[in-house]
Amino acid sequence: MPPRASKRKANPTKSAPVKSLKVDSVRSASSKGKVVSKVTQSIDNLFSLYANQSLGSIDPDGVEALCSDLGVDHTDVRILMLAWKMKAKKQGYFSQDEWHLGLKGLQADSITKLKKALPKLEAEVMMPANFEDFYTFAFRYCLTEDKQKCLDIDSICILIDLILGSQFRAQVDSFTEYLKSQTDYKVLNMDQWTNFLRFCQEISFPDLKDYDTDQAWPVVLDNFVDWVKEKRS
Repeated sequence: MPPRASKRKANPTKSAPVKSLKVDSVRSASSKGKVVSKVTQSIDNLFSLYANQSLGSIDPDGVEALCSDLGVDHTDVRILMLAWKMKAKKQGYFSQDEWHLGLKGLQADSITKLKKALPKLEAEVMMPANFEDFYTFAFRYCLTEDKQKCLDIDSICILIDLILGSQFRAQVDSFTEYLKSQTDYKVLNMDQWTNFLRFCQEISFPDLKDYDTDQAWPVVLDNFVDWVKEKRS
């Protein structure tokens, strides 16, 4: 007797999981898209709250309002850090793209979250890998005129104190005193600016025992070292 033909249907075990995986993948992507869209919308809404609608950007008045809501002064170094995070190009202004970049990077889509993110931002900036970039950014950010390459002495003194005062108080106090008392320099350039950071990081102060004038230091720092030594003697 020939064997009976099986009445069982073929088991579709190979195709069903593939179809299920595709459906789950589509659902997951759709869900993530909705979350991203919601976050983006929240960031946009926050931008609109502070933006000058005629300019399409946040202007100095908007920045002041933002600072008020964050509970910080507009001269607080953390606002400069926020500008660095946004890669802002113009002092006192944030474009919508810059706003998006900064707030997405901080995972902040509300004032409450942004306020909580400030200590994290400060820690990020103070990392050695980031601090030098922030330091040079601060100088460029304060160049407000086209083709401007230097900052006046008053601005330099304010900026150095804001950025380096907490780390290198003695050096900053002494250097700003020297800058305000000398008459040879009315402005400083980027090279002089960045070398002062190097000076703070590498040179023992106030004894200056490892300062070598034969090294490639800007003349303004040679003069500063002479001034410190004369004042001490």
